[in-house]
Amino acid sequence: MPAADPITSPQNPRIKNLLRLQQKASERREQQLTIIEGHRELTIAHQAGIEIRSLFICPELAGEGRQRDLLAALGPQLEWFEVSKAVFERVAYREGSDGVLALARPPQRQLRTLELPANPLLLILEAVEKPGNLGAVLRTADAAQVDAVIVCDPRTDLYNPNAIRSSIGCIFTVPTVASTREEVLAWCQEKGIRTYAAALTPDALPYTDYDFRGPTAFVMGTEADGLTPELRQACSHTIIIPMRGYIDSLNVSTATAVLTFEAVRQRQ
Repeated sequence: MPAADPITSPQNPRIKNLLRLQQKASERREQQLTIIEGHRELTIAHQAGIEIRSLFICPELAGEGRQRDLLAALGPQLEWFEVSKAVFERVAYREGSDGVLALARPPQRQLRTLELPANPLLLILEAVEKPGNLGAVLRTADAAQVDAVIVCDPRTDLYNPNAIRSSIGCIFTVPTVASTREEVLAWCQEKGIRTYAAALTPDALPYTDYDFRGPTAFVMGTEADGLTPELRQACSHTIIIPMRGYIDSLNVSTATAVLTFEAVRQRQ
């Protein structure tokens, strides 16, 4: 049974709080909560050990079977609320929603407490600002079983609901942390991790010229500006993906995938 009568008013305090959490990173930080929308994303988060605090279901959108299976998977102690279709559509942030939305406590990971294998493969993103780009990179990281994604000086909340959506929940399957550029560089040096900056510079060599079988971190910049000179110059090497057409670069998520799977290929 749901925790209370069905929610049918957008003025309900819980619905108002969902909207605040969806719209404001400051609210997510203060409450230490984020929003996960979608059965697939929620299932992945639960399997990754994420603490689900409460669940909101629209039976008309979710369907009886999905609702039954999800509640069985999450356990009988979970607080959940039935929401009318009109109200759910007010809080849903994706088109064609499947009627499932949850409040969850995101992991509080720190750079210094990351547990790495002896020969890690890492992705470092500088000043990422678009949740969609972060999500796409996280999908690559999950597919390639990257050991961690590190964001230097992020301009977006790592657990922005849109980042969760675009990553299809992979932000919960890949250890992801935010830190400063200085801390990340010092940490990589301390751990003996070679850093490869992807940048269009005269001294850059094709990525195929390098051996990525040792401890490796690919360092990627923003779509608009690329890497800052300070971070690029501090890296061990500068690499490029040779372009054969008119354009001179790929978008950051595609470039990350090319480099990551080359490292995976070499390591196999």
